[in-house]
Amino acid sequence: MKNVKRIVILTACLASLAMTCMAQDAQSSSTCGNWTLHGDYAFRLSGEVFTQGGLVYRDGVAMTHFDGKGGLTQVDWVMANGVAVPGPLDKNGFHDNETGSYNVYANCTGDAEIDFPIPPQGTSGAVIKLKFVIGNRGSELHTIVYSLTPPNSTTPVPANIHSDAVKVSPY
Repeated sequence: MKNVKRIVILTACLASLAMTCMAQDAQSSSTCGNWTLHGDYAFRLSGEVFTQGGLVYRDGVAMTHFDGKGGLTQVDWVMANGVAVPGPLDKNGFHDNETGSYNVYANCTGDAEIDFPIPPQGTSGAVIKLKFVIGNRGSELHTIVYSLTPPNSTTPVPANIHSDAVKVSPY
Protein backbone atom coordinates (compact mmCIF):
# COMPACT_ATOMS: atom_id res chain seq x y z
CA MET A 1 0.00 0.00 0.00
CA LYS A 2 2.88 2.33 0.86
CA ASN A 3 4.46 1.83 -2.62
CA VAL A 4 1.13 2.44 -4.37
CA LYS A 5 0.77 5.74 -2.50
CA ARG A 6 4.30 6.77 -3.56
CA ILE A 7 3.57 5.85 -7.19
CA VAL A 8 0.34 7.91 -7.17
CA ILE A 9 2.12 10.93 -5.66
CA LEU A 10 5.04 10.59 -8.09
CA THR A 11 2.65 10.28 -11.08
CA ALA A 12 0.72 13.36 -9.94
CA CYS A 13 3.96 15.35 -9.58
CA LEU A 14 5.18 14.31 -13.03
CA ALA A 15 1.82 15.16 -14.62
CA SER A 16 1.84 18.57 -12.96
CA LEU A 17 5.40 19.23 -14.13
CA ALA A 18 4.57 18.15 -17.70
CA MET A 19 1.51 20.43 -17.80
CA THR A 20 3.55 23.38 -16.53
CA CYS A 21 6.25 22.80 -19.15
CA MET A 22 3.66 22.50 -21.93
CA ALA A 23 1.97 25.75 -20.82
CA GLN A 24 5.29 27.61 -20.72
CA ASP A 25 6.25 26.27 -24.16
CA ALA A 26 2.87 27.29 -25.61
CA GLN A 27 3.22 30.77 -24.14
CA SER A 28 6.79 31.24 -25.39
CA SER A 29 5.92 30.05 -28.91
CA SER A 30 2.95 32.39 -29.34
CA THR A 31 4.05 35.50 -27.47
CA CYS A 32 6.85 37.84 -28.41
CA GLY A 33 8.40 40.93 -26.83
CA ASN A 34 11.50 43.07 -27.23
CA TRP A 35 13.43 40.21 -25.63
CA THR A 36 12.64 38.05 -28.70
CA LEU A 37 15.19 40.03 -30.74
CA HIS A 38 18.56 39.81 -29.03
CA GLY A 39 21.98 39.30 -30.51
CA ASP A 40 23.31 39.79 -34.03
CA TYR A 41 21.26 39.41 -37.23
CA ALA A 42 22.74 39.26 -40.74
CA PHE A 43 20.58 41.13 -43.29
CA ARG A 44 20.35 41.15 -47.09
CA LEU A 45 18.43 44.17 -48.38
CA SER A 46 17.28 45.46 -51.74
CA GLY A 47 14.80 47.85 -53.27
CA GLU A 48 14.28 51.29 -54.74
CA VAL A 49 14.12 54.87 -53.52
CA PHE A 50 11.99 57.29 -55.52
CA THR A 51 13.70 60.69 -55.62
CA GLN A 52 13.05 63.85 -57.62
CA GLY A 53 16.12 62.93 -59.67
CA GLY A 54 14.69 59.52 -60.56
CA LEU A 55 14.70 55.95 -59.32
CA VAL A 56 17.66 54.85 -57.17
CA TYR A 57 18.24 51.10 -56.80
CA ARG A 58 19.59 49.93 -53.45
CA ASP A 59 21.34 46.68 -52.61
CA GLY A 60 23.27 45.88 -49.50
CA VAL A 61 24.05 43.87 -46.42
CA ALA A 62 23.87 44.79 -42.76
CA MET A 63 24.75 43.36 -39.37
CA THR A 64 22.32 44.56 -36.73
CA HIS A 65 22.71 43.99 -33.00
CA PHE A 66 19.46 43.94 -31.00
CA ASP A 67 19.91 44.38 -27.24
CA GLY A 68 16.69 42.58 -26.22
CA LYS A 69 15.40 45.81 -24.60
CA GLY A 70 14.41 47.92 -27.62
CA GLY A 71 17.79 49.33 -28.71
CA LEU A 72 19.86 48.48 -31.77
CA THR A 73 23.17 49.26 -33.42
CA GLN A 74 24.12 48.48 -36.99
CA VAL A 75 26.89 48.40 -39.58
CA ASP A 76 26.12 48.09 -43.28
CA TRP A 77 27.44 48.22 -46.81
CA VAL A 78 24.92 49.62 -49.30
CA MET A 79 25.15 50.36 -53.00
CA ALA A 80 23.00 52.97 -54.79
CA ASN A 81 22.80 52.43 -58.55
CA GLY A 82 26.04 50.45 -58.36
CA VAL A 83 27.97 53.04 -56.32
CA ALA A 84 28.74 52.74 -52.61
CA VAL A 85 26.74 55.21 -50.52
CA PRO A 86 28.86 57.70 -48.55
CA GLY A 87 29.23 57.62 -44.78
CA PRO A 88 31.67 56.98 -41.95
CA LEU A 89 33.45 53.64 -42.17
CA ASP A 90 34.68 51.30 -39.48
CA LYS A 91 38.05 49.51 -39.60
CA ASN A 92 36.48 46.80 -41.82
CA GLY A 93 35.16 49.27 -44.39
CA PHE A 94 31.50 49.11 -43.31
CA HIS A 95 29.33 52.14 -42.56
CA ASP A 96 28.98 52.43 -38.81
CA ASN A 97 27.60 54.63 -36.03
CA GLU A 98 24.05 53.62 -36.95
CA THR A 99 21.73 53.39 -33.94
CA GLY A 100 18.04 53.04 -33.35
CA SER A 101 15.14 51.54 -31.50
CA TYR A 102 12.60 48.78 -32.01
CA ASN A 103 9.35 47.56 -30.53
CA VAL A 104 8.14 43.95 -30.73
CA TYR A 105 4.42 43.24 -30.26
CA ALA A 106 2.96 40.11 -28.66
CA ASN A 107 1.95 38.72 -32.09
CA CYS A 108 5.62 38.77 -33.23
CA THR A 109 5.27 41.83 -35.46
CA GLY A 110 6.98 45.13 -34.78
CA ASP A 111 8.50 48.36 -35.95
CA ALA A 112 11.92 49.95 -35.82
CA GLU A 113 13.76 53.17 -36.57
CA ILE A 114 17.37 53.40 -37.70
CA ASP A 115 19.14 56.73 -37.31
CA PHE A 116 22.20 57.32 -39.47
CA PRO A 117 25.04 59.70 -38.55
CA ILE A 118 25.05 63.29 -39.79
CA PRO A 119 27.16 63.52 -42.96
CA PRO A 120 30.12 65.93 -43.12
CA GLN A 121 28.84 69.48 -43.56
CA GLY A 122 25.30 68.19 -43.02
CA THR A 123 22.41 69.12 -40.78
CA SER A 124 20.83 65.72 -40.12
CA GLY A 125 21.39 62.06 -40.81
CA ALA A 126 19.05 59.78 -42.70
CA VAL A 127 16.19 58.13 -40.80
CA ILE A 128 14.62 54.84 -41.86
CA LYS A 129 11.40 53.53 -40.34
CA LEU A 130 10.35 49.96 -40.96
CA LYS A 131 7.82 47.29 -40.07
CA PHE A 132 8.87 43.69 -39.47
CA VAL A 133 7.67 40.19 -38.74
CA ILE A 134 9.62 37.66 -36.72
CA GLY A 135 9.85 34.05 -37.86
CA ASN A 136 11.21 30.75 -36.61
CA ARG A 137 11.07 31.68 -32.91
CA GLY A 138 13.21 34.77 -33.31
CA SER A 139 15.87 33.39 -35.63
CA GLU A 140 14.47 35.07 -38.79
CA LEU A 141 13.38 38.65 -39.43
CA HIS A 142 11.60 40.10 -42.48
CA THR A 143 11.33 43.88 -42.91
CA ILE A 144 9.85 46.52 -45.19
CA VAL A 145 10.77 50.22 -45.10
CA TYR A 146 7.71 52.46 -44.80
CA SER A 147 9.50 55.80 -44.38
CA LEU A 148 12.91 57.00 -45.57
CA THR A 149 14.06 60.52 -44.76
CA PRO A 150 17.28 61.34 -46.64
CA PRO A 151 20.21 63.08 -44.93
CA ASN A 152 19.85 66.87 -44.57
CA SER A 153 16.07 66.65 -44.99
CA THR A 154 12.96 66.52 -42.85
CA THR A 155 10.70 65.16 -45.59
CA PRO A 156 10.43 61.40 -46.23
CA VAL A 157 10.64 60.15 -49.82
CA PRO A 158 8.82 57.12 -51.23
CA ALA A 159 10.78 53.89 -50.97
CA ASN A 160 10.31 50.22 -51.69
CA ILE A 161 13.07 48.51 -49.70
CA HIS A 162 12.81 45.10 -48.05
CA SER A 163 15.21 42.84 -46.21
CA ASP A 164 15.49 39.37 -44.76
CA ALA A 165 17.73 38.39 -41.87
CA VAL A 166 18.88 35.37 -39.94
CA LYS A 167 20.21 35.31 -36.42
CA VAL A 168 23.95 34.81 -36.31
CA SER A 169 24.84 31.74 -34.27
CA PRO A 170 28.08 31.77 -32.32
CA TYR A 171 30.64 29.24 -33.42
